[in-house]
Amino acid sequence: MSNNISGGGRGRNMMSSVDFYRRVPKDLTEATTLGAAMSLCAIAIMAILFLSETAAFARTRIVTSISLDENTAPQIRLNFNITMMDLHCDYVSVDVWDALGTNRQNVTKNVEKWQITESGERQYSGRNREQREVTHEEHDRTLEEMHAEDGVHALELTEQNFNQFLAENEMAFVDLFAPWCVWCQRLAPTWEKFAQEVKKLKMPVGVGKVDCMAQANLCRAQKVMAFPTIRWYHLGKPISPEYKMDRTVQALVGFSKRKLEMDEKYKEWEDKAVDTSDEEKNEKRKLFQAHRPEHPGCQVSGFLMVNRVPGNFHIEAKSKNHNLNSAMTNLTHIVNHLSFGDPMDRQSRRTKRILKQVPEEHRQFSPMDGSPYYTKDFHQAHHHYIKVVSTHLNMGNSKSNQLITYQFLEQSQIVYYETNNVPEARFSYDLSPMSVVVEKEGRKWYDYLTSLCAIIGGTFTTLGLIDAVLYKVLKPKKL
Repeated sequence: MSNNISGGGRGRNMMSSVDFYRRVPKDLTEATTLGAAMSLCAIAIMAILFLSETAAFARTRIVTSISLDENTAPQIRLNFNITMMDLHCDYVSVDVWDALGTNRQNVTKNVEKWQITESGERQYSGRNREQREVTHEEHDRTLEEMHAEDGVHALELTEQNFNQFLAENEMAFVDLFAPWCVWCQRLAPTWEKFAQEVKKLKMPVGVGKVDCMAQANLCRAQKVMAFPTIRWYHLGKPISPEYKMDRTVQALVGFSKRKLEMDEKYKEWEDKAVDTSDEEKNEKRKLFQAHRPEHPGCQVSGFLMVNRVPGNFHIEAKSKNHNLNSAMTNLTHIVNHLSFGDPMDRQSRRTKRILKQVPEEHRQFSPMDGSPYYTKDFHQAHHHYIKVVSTHLNMGNSKSNQLITYQFLEQSQIVYYETNNVPEARFSYDLSPMSVVVEKEGRKWYDYLTSLCAIIGGTFTTLGLIDAVLYKVLKPKKL
């Protein structure tokens, strides 16, 4: 029995020997007012530091870093929606070029066009398609031979008689051409033969032609953007769209007949002659002079899959069946939208939740949206230079809180062209090899516990040392 007791006592003694927190008997301690004050200070300081550390642990912050872009996809999606303010959809061409040698002319895939009228209304023009080559008629006589043998039937119009011609002819068909244009040269004998056929059939249609080199001011006022421009006039007003079908006598006569049949007054033109009084002619002239419609614009939208190398896409005026008038090519445009990568659904809850946490300076996904770029003079256009940076938004550990986007910076300047070159609105892009990582950073739980232990232990020890020093200094000395 005594052996068991002695064995238990030795065990307790061994355990007590490794005690880090040995107790001092109360009889050997002394409570002082200074100690009480230091204890209250210690409690207050520990409470303040505890609350601050807890608040810091609960709060997260957004940090950014730069790293090599690990995206290995060979292509990137380029989304665009651009309104050309003074360029008809028939002449809009989207071309792509890059440093790898890719050169795609008049891209048609995934591109749509919307015609913008003078009043700003948008009319669907259909998907972009390859322009159809029109048919031209071959003749065994030249235009000079026709004039010598049959006389002149298509009236030569100038600034002096153009308004009078439109006032005298409620329905008029006019060819606005340039002598150097190869398409105009092929059309010239056909147009003369068509005018002769109109007179033969006694159609109430005035047929005229305008040499835009000799009558440059007149063609500029009529906003002739391509040669030849074959335009139908009704009551002195040009009717859209312009004629773009086959350039044969049969096709031109058929088009004129359909135009006449669409008007109730001329529906039975073959059975009656139309006599117009001088008063009506004056009214038509006034109506024409009061209304000079602007050339409609075009909104072109869609997306391109481009290689991940420096390149550009540009919008220019181009046609398979016309020579463009560089002097009248106005490339004023509005960038409704331009972005890179898969389009973000900003209305989805996931995207809203992620973007809500991202600082404003890291949301340059489409900084050009809604920006107009005006060109006041001809022979000039805006060129845009875009630096694209891949941006990874990591707002959590799960994939639902991660988003890969592309930010970009843009600079624009006006480029001047030679008078014989057609301007183009160019968007040059360059993808950075680096990527920006934007992520939400918070403190780890073990870091938080370590800080709490440091606060408690450090405060207790520090104020204990201060208390000991003050006690030594302020303790009354024995005589």
